Amino acid sequence: MKELFQNKVFRIIMTTDAIQLLCIWIRNMAVLFFIIEKTNANPIAISLITIFEYLPIFVFSYLGGTLADKWNPKRTMIAGDFLSSISVVVILLLINQGLWQTVFAATLVSSMVSQFSAPSSVIMFKRNIDEQLITPAISLSQGLQSLYLIIGPIIGTLLYKGLGISFSLTIIAILFLCSAMVQFLLPASPRKADYIKPNLLAQMKEGLVYINNDKGLTVLCSVLGLFGFAQGLIQPLTIFILTDRLRIETESLQWFYSLSGVGLLIGAIISMSIVSKYKTRMILFLGMIAFAAVTIAEALSTVVILTAMLYFLSGLIIAFVQVAISVPLIQNVQEDYIGRINGLITPLLIAGILIGTALSGVLIEQLTLIPVFMLSAFTLIICGVISLGYQSAPEPVEFDRAP
Repeated sequence: MKELFQNKVFRIIMTTDAIQLLCIWIRNMAVLFFIIEKTNANPIAISLITIFEYLPIFVFSYLGGTLADKWNPKRTMIAGDFLSSISVVVILLLINQGLWQTVFAATLVSSMVSQFSAPSSVIMFKRNIDEQLITPAISLSQGLQSLYLIIGPIIGTLLYKGLGISFSLTIIAILFLCSAMVQFLLPASPRKADYIKPNLLAQMKEGLVYINNDKGLTVLCSVLGLFGFAQGLIQPLTIFILTDRLRIETESLQWFYSLSGVGLLIGAIISMSIVSKYKTRMILFLGMIAFAAVTIAEALSTVVILTAMLYFLSGLIIAFVQVAISVPLIQNVQEDYIGRINGLITPLLIAGILIGTALSGVLIEQLTLIPVFMLSAFTLIICGVISLGYQSAPEPVEFDRAP
């Protein structure tokens, strides 16, 4: 662990990740409350926030990953935060002119830019962190995200409620600028000249061929898509667990989410010393089976304390699954393909969540609460069985780089 914190690149990326996560949560809460006030809690307007957050992932994720493989990662990360800062300033000026609807663009632009800069951060991890340190590095990164899942909404809410939309956006612009300045401390990261030459479409095709020829990545893609679907099925139904099964007020929902966040944080920390000792397929198999059991227990429980413990356990298990999937994506994928692989896999998870979420409302009317949770658990069991086919030693894929 000491060796990891002595790594300059790790320290810089963790610092900028912390700044960017703070920006994201301030943005999320400020935009949400601002739209609620301006539209009198119009559900369509509120749902547009989610659409503007996820749409760029589908449209730009693979393109952004491909360009991240092609461009200089350090420059891409710096440019991404500079563009985010400038865009927030422009949006703030437009809002001050009375065009409050442009606040939606704060979410859209931020999500779009991250599709280009985030893969570059993964590339810097691959290039500058020793392989034996990848697992603790990923665990700490996941832990940081989990920490902000707990404190982020609190900070964002306090800033907006106390100081309003203009101050919140100003803080976001300043923080993105600070993040960009910190990234100037990263070491130079030039791309190989022979890899800059191939055209964009050829590189995008290479990414698809790479996954098709790698059984391990094919398995991870299937697992992630189904895992997202299983989560999506039950995510919107948490409120019914509280009202129908536990008979408690909906205001208690925030505490259950907080417990899940604490589980994610602790799970990410524990996974540092466990994930690297066992095979990925076994961690994924056991994690999915355990998550399925917790999901069934959540649906059947009518005891508040038991359900609270189960939410904590679900966060703990998800942390292990996330780390177990993220580590081989850095360790086993060739550096020249990391951006594209991440650009293909991320939309699969999001698509699964959105499809599951879209179906959950229909299914609960037809099947009631418990059968929907059982369906989610069954999907997780399928994920576990599929994960047993994961192979951790992919064969390199070579392509003709002639211009």
